[in-house]
Amino acid sequence: MKKLLLLTFVLTSTAIFSQELRLLRGAISENLVVNDSVNETFSLYLPSNFEVNKAWPVAFVMDLKGKGKAAVSMLLGAAEQEGYVLASSDNISDSLSISENVLIANRMFNSVISTIPLAKNRMYTAGFGSSAMFASILPTFVRNINGVISIGASVGNVEILNPKQPFQFVGLVNREDYNFTEMLNSRELLNKLKFPNELIVFDGDRMLPEGDLIANAFRMLTLTSMAKGHLEKDSSLVASSYDRFLTLANSNISKQKPLLATYQLLDMEKIFNPLVVLDTLKATQKTLRRSSNYRQANRSQNSYFLKESFTKEDYNYYLEEDIITYNYANLGWWNYQMQELNKLDKSPNLYERQMSSRLRGYINALVSDNIDFIEAEDVVDYEALNLLHMLKTITSPKDYNAYLEVISISSKMEDYGTALFYLEELLKNGYTDKSGLYSLEHTALFRIMPEFNEMVEKYLKGARYDVIER
Repeated sequence: MKKLLLLTFVLTSTAIFSQELRLLRGAISENLVVNDSVNETFSLYLPSNFEVNKAWPVAFVMDLKGKGKAAVSMLLGAAEQEGYVLASSDNISDSLSISENVLIANRMFNSVISTIPLAKNRMYTAGFGSSAMFASILPTFVRNINGVISIGASVGNVEILNPKQPFQFVGLVNREDYNFTEMLNSRELLNKLKFPNELIVFDGDRMLPEGDLIANAFRMLTLTSMAKGHLEKDSSLVASSYDRFLTLANSNISKQKPLLATYQLLDMEKIFNPLVVLDTLKATQKTLRRSSNYRQANRSQNSYFLKESFTKEDYNYYLEEDIITYNYANLGWWNYQMQELNKLDKSPNLYERQMSSRLRGYINALVSDNIDFIEAEDVVDYEALNLLHMLKTITSPKDYNAYLEVISISSKMEDYGTALFYLEELLKNGYTDKSGLYSLEHTALFRIMPEFNEMVEKYLKGARYDVIER
């Protein structure tokens, strides 16, 4: 049952004011006001066993879409299990500058710190994808942030990392995620800079980690706090955590996934030093690395990493050339590349299949980044923008928005033949939102054409305008 917690505090930020807060335990409290001087709100989650006479660790969840409640809900199960408070701003946005977002985040930090009894040296940030990259730069600007949980993204900007101000970085990534290789490289850099870091690597159809893996990330933060003396050592928790992580590593060994097991054992060595005597763990790692299974898997994965790197260079080169020259003729080459990736999806080799998935994710991200760049220009190059949306229909055929953008831009340029072609491709792919079609920007003339309404009648039935028999 949800329990209400009534707190009355004097909050200090840019202004001093008194506020009675009605906070839920075991559920999300929404639309909490940051302070009286700014029109900003945030969502807050308190574990069901929350008490005001105890200091709590907190994870500030970043979301560049400003969806605080949704961001908190993604981590809620793990935070409840591991005993963490969660908070997320409703006002951070990818349309704002980094400095503006840092100020918004800092105001939320101050509000939460003034409201909830928080544990010193146990304040963290977290996020998914690009929001995680933003979360990872905050410890550089906000000294009280001790670590980051980054899901599916590497460190946002390695150039601003300060070795004199280290923080713990816990990454989580699927080996099919196009960010996987970059996160592996970031791990090496963080090691050189002596930043404490762990990388939870997993396989599976879902790009996002399951709740138990996110809980493991929180547990790593807790164990590190014990190792540093910021939290009293709980021998029972240490022992159960060691068994839990070792069971996961042994499971991957038995599943013939020696590389996953190696990643997990490396993290265990970092986390449990100096909490546990590590002789047995180190011996297990040594034996695993000497095994033929490990050596073969490592060679195979590295060979596909190299092939992936060359292919990415090709993608970058040809996309840049196509944009500059408006090379519509090269769409056929891109279609061939996607067909080749589709073939690799069926490969019996695990590492080849994973490479295929990463390359598909990479090209989609590359196209999206170029779309964002062109749309942000003072004078938008609609010819190049249209080409990129056409390419997106090839690299991500179920992305209906790409087809709609091509139809809209082509109609704006009075290229109704192209608009009609992509309308049919859109409908063939299962699009059913008739009202969306009839309200599409720049298509007023296109929508009253017989060809448009015949197409809608053919696939959706009930065209808005009469289809005239010819």
